[in-house]
Amino acid sequence: MKPGKFAFLTLLITIVLSINNRVDGQSAGREVLNFNFGWKFYKGDISNGQDPNLDDRNWRALNLPHDWSIEGTFSKDYASSTAYLPAGIGWYRKSFKLPATEKNRKVFINFDGIYNNSEVWINGTWLGKRPGKGNLIAVKVDHTKYGDSRWYTGSGIYRDVKLIFESPLHIAQWGVFASAKDVSVNKATLDIEVSIINESGKVSDVTISNYLLFKTDTVKKISQKISMSDSSIKIITQKMEIYSPKLWDINNPDLYSLITVVKGADMLDTQSTPVGFRNIRFDADKGFFLNGKNLKLKGICMHHDAGTLGSAVPRQVVERRLDILKEAGCNAIRTSHNPFSSDFLELCDEKGFLVIGEAFDEWELPKRKWIEGWNVGVPGKDGYSVNFKEWAGRDLRDMILRDRNHPSIIMWSIGNEIDYPNDPYTHKILNSEANPQTWAKYDEKLPDANRLGVVARELVSIVKQLDTTRPVTAGLASVLMSNESGYADALDVTGYNYQESRYAADHQKYPKRIIYGSENGMSLEAWKSVADNDYVIGQFLWTGYEYMGEAGQFPSRHSTSGIIDLAGNIENPPTPPVGGFGGRRWRLGESNSRPCDCQSHALAN
Repeated sequence: MKPGKFAFLTLLITIVLSINNRVDGQSAGREVLNFNFGWKFYKGDISNGQDPNLDDRNWRALNLPHDWSIEGTFSKDYASSTAYLPAGIGWYRKSFKLPATEKNRKVFINFDGIYNNSEVWINGTWLGKRPGKGNLIAVKVDHTKYGDSRWYTGSGIYRDVKLIFESPLHIAQWGVFASAKDVSVNKATLDIEVSIINESGKVSDVTISNYLLFKTDTVKKISQKISMSDSSIKIITQKMEIYSPKLWDINNPDLYSLITVVKGADMLDTQSTPVGFRNIRFDADKGFFLNGKNLKLKGICMHHDAGTLGSAVPRQVVERRLDILKEAGCNAIRTSHNPFSSDFLELCDEKGFLVIGEAFDEWELPKRKWIEGWNVGVPGKDGYSVNFKEWAGRDLRDMILRDRNHPSIIMWSIGNEIDYPNDPYTHKILNSEANPQTWAKYDEKLPDANRLGVVARELVSIVKQLDTTRPVTAGLASVLMSNESGYADALDVTGYNYQESRYAADHQKYPKRIIYGSENGMSLEAWKSVADNDYVIGQFLWTGYEYMGEAGQFPSRHSTSGIIDLAGNIENPPTPPVGGFGGRRWRLGESNSRPCDCQSHALAN
């Protein structure tokens, strides 16, 4: 990757740093080391923080992941949208030595998540190398614009970091794609793509083998010999026929492992990929089918933080949160509104959740970010939109490549409420009697919503280049406007945010459209709109867990819209502002006997 400063999509950053290190000895194959330990941190900006000669003895010692915002003091001087917590600039440094046995191996440093604008140096050089026995990596994280999101993001290197050693001839990053096709209880096909990179500078003959394992048993093996020219990339394809596969579903999420091995004279690289044999089908009249069985999506939307832990969320906490949702009857999760951690997706694979992987909350133009309280005062306009033109394509590609092997993911979402009326796009249709959002009228001074259809088609095209096994969706805030702009037509599956009243009429007008509630309130009526109509495939409640940010006026610091509170309590949660939980443990799909507006619930048992 070209050296420099990068701004990234919220929550998904993977920087690959390659260094050629030549010392005595010989080592081969892939080795992945935990690189979370032994870092130093300085809160604030500092001149030449990347300089290896800088005295950092007084810097704070810590281990990653780390979120410095959650450690700060709540203050009304910051933004309600991001929980009234500080952001700013921070520096991370780590000194390390490469093993003395290394010889001509590639060294990659993989950051699973940094928020947000990050610069990375190695030994004082941007993504480069200097000779020496020791190495120093320095990371500057610039989150100066503290109100740049509509919810809490956190600040810092808030996900895992790994040090990866590879042979110069190796499997590319996210270079294995295993796609299960024509899945039934009797037979399935596994299509395999492996991208191989040769940076050895010489012609190499190698064998690529794939082993499909269920637990410890090898189910199938396939091998292929190829010749790699120097400095080349090659994609090889293989196919396996699997008889009587164990199917992955929400109740029995059976997982296989695909072990990819690259060998020359020695072992060069290995990689393990999860495989779930499952068949998903979407029908405009009959709904969603998993392995041939009709299934309603009883889903929730979920932000990435974990209350007082901020955005640096341990795997054990993610697992506990998923277990609570499972007990409540939830079978689906929409990642709001950004790529989630690998830990989260791995656990969804293991526990049998269906996931919508969502990429963006804004595209080319900014949305309102509330500073003084939700819908109070003058909003800010900082956010991802300033980087969309340059980075959206790469960010979307990285998300698809990183996550497309997870059987839990059933849809890709290219956006949430990008079409929110007059924030910022507008359309003449808003002046019609058909517009239920009567507060939003056409404003000729605002950007034309027809642009949404153009950008949506561009993003859908990117997804389809990388994965045709799943449909593309989005959560629409104004289906009326998106029907006119071409945005809805660009999607394979159309998400309706709080627009249950449109289901019947749109099903009749657009008979080939697949419809679901991508964001819904918690009334029984909202659920009945799903349960009573075969063509509606499910709904996703806003939200599963309360989350930091999107708060009211200070000293409020979090959204209270969740079924479950910040600490994971479902039995006796705090009293919500409207409605109630009924003071008992319930399952999604049970109705509260008390009147409900947005808090008591509903996802059918």
